[in-house]
Amino acid sequence: MISDYRCFFCLTTAFGNLLEKEDITGKEKSRFALDMINLYGNNWEKMTAPEFSRELHIILKGYTHNPDPYRNAKKESNDLAMGILPELKTLISSSADPFGTALRIAVAGNIMDFATNDKFNLEETVRETLDSELAIDNSVRLKEALTKAQSVLYLGDNAGEIVFDRLFLETLGHPNLVYVVRGSPVINDATIEDAHYTGMDETADVITNGYDAPSTIIDKCSPQFRDLFAGADLIISKGQGNLEGLVTLNDKRIFFLLMAKCSVIAEFLNVKKGSLVVYNPC
Repeated sequence: MISDYRCFFCLTTAFGNLLEKEDITGKEKSRFALDMINLYGNNWEKMTAPEFSRELHIILKGYTHNPDPYRNAKKESNDLAMGILPELKTLISSSADPFGTALRIAVAGNIMDFATNDKFNLEETVRETLDSELAIDNSVRLKEALTKAQSVLYLGDNAGEIVFDRLFLETLGHPNLVYVVRGSPVINDATIEDAHYTGMDETADVITNGYDAPSTIIDKCSPQFRDLFAGADLIISKGQGNLEGLVTLNDKRIFFLLMAKCSVIAEFLNVKKGSLVVYNPC
């Protein structure tokens, strides 16, 4: 399990920023802060950061009655990504290595993560990604696995990022691919609404995982998802949250695509913070 005291302070910052935008009283904000401390104090050895975040969002909704506090931000992220879509399609189609270019763009999209950073320059990140080395590069192995896989399960992460995932999937053109979003809103993670809005449902079959954590926690997900997960020949997992939920499985079918946006994940992977990763643990 990936768990570190620094996760608490990261989440404190994220929820502090979120509280500033919510129309609740100062007393209610103070009570939420105490709830956060108590939740962490009672569970710090049991929960990963995504599990902790999920419980905090449930508590916060009890105060705000706002089921999707990042709704507007997610739409802005989707619009931002779709705004540079024509340029990215040209980059991929004119590339000597369309697979490698589309893969890097998909990894670059992982910067759109409000859990770790709500300020980023998307176009600059994409440009830098195309010129950067992957700190862990199992992309050749991934490409080979894709040619052999009869079925592929692609675990999505954030809104906005889903647009870059769609570009990558269009480049792959795999005939039997299912794209997975969260069961209901949490942080800025992609939901079925984002899949419809960005046209992902025109590129792949889309399902939810049936759970509202910003991760993939197998035993909490829906029976439909668990069946697909068990039967998939190849699993592509996007983002830090999915890594935290799945890396301890040591499943050779899983390829983790992400940007190591925090020190905890960077140290776990033995890479520098900000590194780009295509990682197959087996």
